[in-house]
Amino acid sequence: MTRAFDKGLHEISDGVWAYLQPDGSWGWSNAGLVAGERTSLLVDTLFDKRLTREMLDAMSPVTVARPIRALVNTHGNGDHCYGNELVPEDAEIYASVEATHEIGELTPAEFHRLMHTGLGPDGDWFKQLAFGAFRFDDIRLRLPTTTFSGRLSLRVDDRAVELVEVGPAHSGGDVIVRLPDDGIVFTGDILFIDGTPLMWIGPMRNMLAACDAIIGCGAETLVPGHGPLTGDAGVETVKRYFQYVSDEARKRFAAGMGSVDAAFDIDLGEFAGWKDAERVVVNVDALYREWDTSLPPLDPVEMFRQMGRYRRSRRTGSNG
Repeated sequence: MTRAFDKGLHEISDGVWAYLQPDGSWGWSNAGLVAGERTSLLVDTLFDKRLTREMLDAMSPVTVARPIRALVNTHGNGDHCYGNELVPEDAEIYASVEATHEIGELTPAEFHRLMHTGLGPDGDWFKQLAFGAFRFDDIRLRLPTTTFSGRLSLRVDDRAVELVEVGPAHSGGDVIVRLPDDGIVFTGDILFIDGTPLMWIGPMRNMLAACDAIIGCGAETLVPGHGPLTGDAGVETVKRYFQYVSDEARKRFAAGMGSVDAAFDIDLGEFAGWKDAERVVVNVDALYREWDTSLPPLDPVEMFRQMGRYRRSRRTGSNG
């Protein structure tokens, strides 16, 4: 069951806050703050400096007395790390080894250029809809300073924090942040709630295993990468979406249909009303590459074009 979804800082346990950004669509990610007796740990920054500064200002009543001394980037997508430069210079930044590689691969400047290339009418329309609210040309990329693989245990003064690598799944190096004494998990983008989940990398078995790992934490409150707070029922819904898309895509793969045509052909059924349904293009492409490792990934420009075309086709009722 999902819960209320209001913008801003929400205390979800004594000394633990979620920072939520409706409507949870492209780029509108969540973050978190974990405060100990003297210091704080931040879970993720936001997509640009304006949004990150607004979040840090909202957290300042806590962090003036308990300054941020640690930051965890749950993965390498820009909407969870492009605001890193605004965190205090003496803060340690933690991420998995693979996430750190990904952060360095697509810099804000490169993303800005990608979003301003000639994507054509479908891509340009999608670009404005998905990323028009964000600014990438004034960001100085700040990389993690401490990397790990597997698990890493931290303490925020008196509070235990466990970092658990569950990727590759959504991205190459996904990490969940577990607070075992508080019954809270920050899931990163393993979970999109009330919106279409996204698997850039896969494989599917890892995505489903990551969902199971979250359920296995026994947490009462889950802070997804996008969308409202949830519990285990929200994880089960995400799993159901991925299993359904996988089953439907497999039929079309066996019939020799290409990945883009398959994505357009799948009837999303109970999931058709979710935001950002065009992500099925990415999800099916990842599945096809899992089943046939000789297939190259869609070029990023072409991927955005096809997602834009998908959104337009659903809006107009056409398929072109």
